[in-house]
Amino acid sequence: MYKPKKPVFTKQKRAFGSWESTITTDLMLNSSVGLGEISIFGDDVYWVEMRANEGGRYVIVKRTADGQQADAIPPDYNARTRVHEYGGGSYLMTERGLVFSNFTDQCLYLVDANSECKKLTAQADCRYADMVYDRHRQQLICVREDHSDKTKEAINTIVAVPLTGTEDESVLHSGADFYSNPRLSHDGQQLCWVSWLHPNMPWDNTSLFIVTINSRGELGKAKLIAGADDNESVCQPLWSPDDTLYFISDKNNWWNLYRLNEKGIECVLELEAEFAVPQWSFRECNYDFIDNDSIMAVYRKQGLAYLAMINTNEKNLETFSLPYTDIESLVCDQRTACFLAASPTEFASIIEYDIEQQKIDIIQKSNNISLDQKYISVGESISFPVGENKNAHAIFYRPQNRYFTGLDNEKPPLIVMSHGGPTGETHNGLKMVAQFFSSRGFAVLDVNYGGSSGYGREYRQRLNRNWGIVDVNDCSKAALYVAEQGWVDKDRLAIRGGSAGGFTTLAALAFTDVFKAGASHYGVSDLEALAKETHKFESRYLDTLIGSYPEEKELYKKRSPVNAVERLSCPVIFFQGLEDKIVLPNQAEMMVDALREKGIPVAYIAYEGEQHGFRQAKNIKRTLESELYFYSTIFNFECADKVEPVEFL
Repeated sequence: MYKPKKPVFTKQKRAFGSWESTITTDLMLNSSVGLGEISIFGDDVYWVEMRANEGGRYVIVKRTADGQQADAIPPDYNARTRVHEYGGGSYLMTERGLVFSNFTDQCLYLVDANSECKKLTAQADCRYADMVYDRHRQQLICVREDHSDKTKEAINTIVAVPLTGTEDESVLHSGADFYSNPRLSHDGQQLCWVSWLHPNMPWDNTSLFIVTINSRGELGKAKLIAGADDNESVCQPLWSPDDTLYFISDKNNWWNLYRLNEKGIECVLELEAEFAVPQWSFRECNYDFIDNDSIMAVYRKQGLAYLAMINTNEKNLETFSLPYTDIESLVCDQRTACFLAASPTEFASIIEYDIEQQKIDIIQKSNNISLDQKYISVGESISFPVGENKNAHAIFYRPQNRYFTGLDNEKPPLIVMSHGGPTGETHNGLKMVAQFFSSRGFAVLDVNYGGSSGYGREYRQRLNRNWGIVDVNDCSKAALYVAEQGWVDKDRLAIRGGSAGGFTTLAALAFTDVFKAGASHYGVSDLEALAKETHKFESRYLDTLIGSYPEEKELYKKRSPVNAVERLSCPVIFFQGLEDKIVLPNQAEMMVDALREKGIPVAYIAYEGEQHGFRQAKNIKRTLESELYFYSTIFNFECADKVEPVEFL
């Protein structure tokens, strides 16, 4: 029987960058929330949602065993701590109720069984994070950051906070510059924590201490367990059900799992993979106990994340086959594991994983929209040479749109993405910024330059004393590599980045001639100003990345893009939060003024009420659309989206 042939669908030919796309800013934001800080309490699961449509408010959500969900804090509160400015560890569920840090006043509050919200702390200018419940003494043990003396650096300590709210909090330990991960043994008799001193960051050199704690909550003498070596980062200590202390250390180049037993320190599993991430925020979770002999863990290798079971007796690992390439924020009980996961084609979601049945249940999505898969560009992991016997890594997104293809003999413009940190790591989960641009006809290259995490301590330390050199070299070599493959137009290369990635962006524009345009999102332009003005957590970070200050002041000046404006000859757009305490607005404003005086096209968009990273929906929308408009002007194509024009200064 004759069957007529279906007409062949032919894509329209249109200039790269000018394609119409269903992946709009409204689509991305209207039903989107940020997810994190997952915890399990009894049969209930808790997490934090960052809601851009509520002005960037952080809300704790509770899901009961029958699938019912509800906000766990009153609508006038915002569960976000500012310890280290990056926060994390903002809440804890206890037998007495839910305790959380409120962003406005940074005080701790308790929401009891009657949903009444009671203030627990009243110390002026103090912030709290990373809480653990001491049921034996009816108190919280947590990290406190005291900003009450404005003439001095903030003071970090471990404190005990009574849950009654009627007694004063007490300092349990002080003397280190920074503390994290106070963890109490199940019998209530031992306390451990991680601490470190300037100029170290927590991925450089930290120490793990253990101490006895008596019935009155008084500490004995602290004993150093791990981290005495200058080349060891210890993190994520946890007590097993039988009160054996486990932790993660990178003493063998990789963040692997160790434990303390009667014989001393023992490596539980040695693997060329990372079982931790840099501790930019509190309560990072990469492993948890099912029982004394079984641990669920997340590890990262070659840019991908895996969920695995570790048998602590046999010291072996079983990796599960899951459809996810990015996994984080893992917590477990005896039956289930909960974690945040994404794939190249699916948004990040909170997953509840039945350990015995190996069954996945999605309990919350970061975005409920259904994307047309024919608009999705699946990232391709690539490696490329950056020096003698050295490679760096990136994820490459080709232009992808179901209705359009490029013009004949035209290659797409490229946007190189430089992540923050600079110890961050880009991943192969669905990244909407990359899809926003690739679905309009851009190629996107997300670079894990030397200094990124996920590839071992040695790779991470490539950036030591070389910030502004190695990262710039790797991003530049990455762009030239894909151009040499014939994948992109070598005359239309752009670079973008936020925070530390903004510094790399500006340095690449100032010190190379590879790129023709750049977008700096709250990026660093003056290293000397950053060293003088930034917050305590990062105040000595540049000692490692650049050199000692003020002893090597000239090196700071030499590496600063603001001092090399005469070498910059292409347009730049700047985005800045005016309440940013990490990279102050003057960093962007100095650069804008210098470029304007030189006569180079420059645009500056600043936002009231935004800090380091934008959280309000209207500002996120304006930023992305303005960047698209900026590229359309520089690369001379018509922007298909109806967006507000950008004014050049």
